[in-house]
Amino acid sequence: MTDQQLDDWVSRLADETIADAKAKGTKVVCASGISPSGPIHLGNLREVMTPHLVADEVRRRGIEVEHIISWDDFDRFRKVPNVPGVDSSWEEHIGKPLTDVPPPKGSTATSWAEHFRGQLEDSLADLGISYRGISQTGQYLSGTYTEQIIFAMSQRGEIDKVLDQYRTLGPKKAKKQPKLSEEEAAAAAEAEAGSGAAAEDDGRGETGYYPYKPYCTECGTDFTTVTAYDDATTAMTYTCRCGFTETVNLRTFRRGKLVWKVDWPMRWAFEKVTFEPSGVDHQSPGSSYVVGKELAPMFGWERPLGPMYAFVGIKGMAKMSSSRGGVPTPADALQIMEPQLLRWLYARRKPAQSFSVAFDAEVERMYDEWDSLAKKVESGKGQPGDVAAYTRASSTAIGSLPSTKRPVSYRTLASIVDITTGDADQTLRIVSALDSDEPVESLDVLRPRLSCVEQWVKTQMTDEERTVVRASADTKRLKALSKQEREGLRILLDGNGADLHALEESWSLDGLTHQVYGVPKVQRGLAADQIVKGDKELGAAQREFFKLLYNLLVDKDTGPRLPTLLLAVGAERTRSLLGG
Repeated sequence: MTDQQLDDWVSRLADETIADAKAKGTKVVCASGISPSGPIHLGNLREVMTPHLVADEVRRRGIEVEHIISWDDFDRFRKVPNVPGVDSSWEEHIGKPLTDVPPPKGSTATSWAEHFRGQLEDSLADLGISYRGISQTGQYLSGTYTEQIIFAMSQRGEIDKVLDQYRTLGPKKAKKQPKLSEEEAAAAAEAEAGSGAAAEDDGRGETGYYPYKPYCTECGTDFTTVTAYDDATTAMTYTCRCGFTETVNLRTFRRGKLVWKVDWPMRWAFEKVTFEPSGVDHQSPGSSYVVGKELAPMFGWERPLGPMYAFVGIKGMAKMSSSRGGVPTPADALQIMEPQLLRWLYARRKPAQSFSVAFDAEVERMYDEWDSLAKKVESGKGQPGDVAAYTRASSTAIGSLPSTKRPVSYRTLASIVDITTGDADQTLRIVSALDSDEPVESLDVLRPRLSCVEQWVKTQMTDEERTVVRASADTKRLKALSKQEREGLRILLDGNGADLHALEESWSLDGLTHQVYGVPKVQRGLAADQIVKGDKELGAAQREFFKLLYNLLVDKDTGPRLPTLLLAVGAERTRSLLGG
């Protein structure tokens, strides 16, 4: 085993999964289960990313593997979520299969399930995730599980005994989870509320225990109760809340499904699943994953390896949710960040570790970390675990994901797009000045990162956060300058005749950085490039000088990084606004 594998959770899980599949004499099958009951959010994405990363590692080693995604589109429609194009009239569809519910208004999809499944499928393609999708509606309606259903009904007494052990345990305390912020807690609650399968009953009722739930032939809902079943003939009688009752033959009847706690272990056996993680809601005492350990052997299989994954929090969710409701989806995230960054957020954390995806200004810090990691990896200085996470984020076993040719800092691009209000010519003018040795000649080499930045500035930056350059100089403030302030501006604009030159001669990102930070040093009798540590007076002088520049340029005490701001304003206009 390599050092990289020892420091990489994905490799460790891949090792265990490969060994387990070998012991069973089967290929590696990693599974995900997604219920398209509403917007499939970033918490749900962990259900897909974790098996994907493990399957991809297995594939990188040249070992046969398959990643399947079961679309639980035959689940019942439990509630009407707060999403665009949906109103209270959808309440009449509660209890129907998700594939029988109409999509939101304006959608081109044929059903509710297809609408939300399609949204995620587009994002999975962008993220480089390959898989085999399985519609559970298709499986049940085609009769694929007929033998398994009849078998489960014949074993209903034994299944009931297993479930009854947990029914009588009483409430148990859930595993202690890390303290979440208000926004992270909201995301967690949304994730738990969206877990429809986990909320299903286990088949116990007044008429006895039956692990099968029919959808009513008359009204289409599952507000039904099985009242009788004949093992010899497979004749089943059920009644519905709507008043309808009928007797059907389970060998030919298709409008129903096994209850979740039986359905899941049945599918493990049917697909020969060797690895499938699940969320906290599936792993508490008496939950589907725990019970599945005892039920899976009835179907001739064992519960697969399945680490628990923690919730994914959202930073800046409130701003986004106010207009459209719900937790942000992968599609929302991919509008403001490249696929590599989003993959990295999931790849660098062990499944049991919670983390947050930022939609606010924190996204700039995340990008700073990502760019710093990229430089370390490229220079050969990255730690094994970091290198592994970077590799998994930027590529799959099939190949590298499309990337930005010139990855200029996200933070810098955001400042430029903010100041220029997205004007392409002005953006190119400023970006070209960032690196005088290799100037950017086309905005195309900055995309897709620039496109993500443009969307972030447009949708996530508030009016208070936006930067507006003064239309004319603040003559009143310029007249009130102290001798120290006036001297500082003169040095910034014209240099000091030694190590600081005229502003125009320093017109690059590095040059202006040297100029701006050098002025307070020069004023204290130091060299502009002198490294000074722990000088509190110098630090205070720099802050006051920066504040003065922001006041005169954008009428604020703070703003974008000053070198970037000066590039955006331009030398001539900077001189005008600073009284030079």
